[in-house]
Amino acid sequence: QNQDSTATQTITEENPAAEGFDAQNSDKKAIEIADAVMKASGGRKNWDETRLIAWTFFGRRKLYWDKKTGDVRIDYNNGKFKALVNVYGKEGEALKGKVMKDSVEITQADSLQKYLKRAKSIWINDMYWLCMPFKLKDSGVTLKYTREDTVQNGKKADVLTLTFKEVGDTPENKYEVYVDQETKLVAKWAYYPKASMDTARFAMPWLNYQKYGNLMLSDDRGRAKLSDIKVLDVVPEKLLTTFEKVELK
Repeated sequence: QNQDSTATQTITEENPAAEGFDAQNSDKKAIEIADAVMKASGGRKNWDETRLIAWTFFGRRKLYWDKKTGDVRIDYNNGKFKALVNVYGKEGEALKGKVMKDSVEITQADSLQKYLKRAKSIWINDMYWLCMPFKLKDSGVTLKYTREDTVQNGKKADVLTLTFKEVGDTPENKYEVYVDQETKLVAKWAYYPKASMDTARFAMPWLNYQKYGNLMLSDDRGRAKLSDIKVLDVVPEKLLTTFEKVELK
């Protein structure tokens, strides 16, 4: 008995929940599976120490995120919108950054705030599509173990339900996250705009896991793809301070 409880304790400490995670209403099994997902996806230490993540979202826009500083760059492929924004600012404070819209820099303060908020929302959305497995114990999240189910190829999966309390842009959402029982990687997710809904707006696979830096990331959502994923230890000069073209090595 004692040995088991110490083992569980160690795992939990390896992956402490974010401040504001709803541990009280989350169940133990769901939390243990979330910790196993973190471990299979590269581990908490590697996630915490990851510096720069870059990716292209659905072929539409390119994002660069300095995980350490919170500086984000977004470049739309059609050239119509570019933003540099710090996404770690305190709630309610003005966002810092620059925006180019249709090749013109936005300088008027209210407009700039509006577009920086839009940029931050794009980052929240696009980052979740790539990094959700690392965010199962985020602030405001309640985690429940729902059922056993199957995913692609008839593999068995544990299904976790994520709901949110007053966090992010869309707190009323609900996700079902299917965790492959063998690999402990997320194999599929289903999205419900309202937590009360029984029918998902969409369900998509998480396929083609590969190692980027020290992280295991999936770029294939079935009918939608994330591409050009890079995880780097060093942030190239000018990448997050100017709109100049910077090649990532």
